[in-house]
Amino acid sequence: MMRLIYGILAAVLFSFTTNALVACADENSMTEALLPSSNEDGNDDEGNNDNGNDGESMEGNITIIINSTTFTAILEDNASGQAFAAMLPLALDMSEMNGNEKYCYLDVSLPTESYRPGTIQTGDLMLYGSSCVTLFYETFSSGYNYTRLGRINNPEGLAAVVGRGDVSVSFTD
Repeated sequence: MMRLIYGILAAVLFSFTTNALVACADENSMTEALLPSSNEDGNDDEGNNDNGNDGESMEGNITIIINSTTFTAILEDNASGQAFAAMLPLALDMSEMNGNEKYCYLDVSLPTESYRPGTIQTGDLMLYGSSCVTLFYETFSSGYNYTRLGRINNPEGLAAVVGRGDVSVSFTD
């Protein structure tokens, strides 16, 4: 009788463990499908290493166009930045929020590495949750968690360009 009970418990545990591993594998496979391939050693095709030690290792430049004004941004060298870059070119109708940010929910989820930045800087491009792209046009303190996507190099004039209402923003590589 005890063997039967142990057998049933083992089967249930095996089934639970297998289902959990499959769910994780499926999630990781979806994430990997969004990401561009990279070399195992972290070097690009020319052998350059973009893994800086300054805490601001970046993927590459993109262009952000708002009301015919062009800004250059540097994407973060993380899974989120890479997945966002893979979606470009991208035109988003961004909504106003709180007099300091524009946001738009994507139809897909991106990988996240959320943290609480404390202070948001003008020009920060962040991901709220896993699908809300947020462009900040004012510096302020925040208790919310975000994943960094990138940052506009020179955000001077950004607030005037985005205005106080909804705005169309184009992201290109």
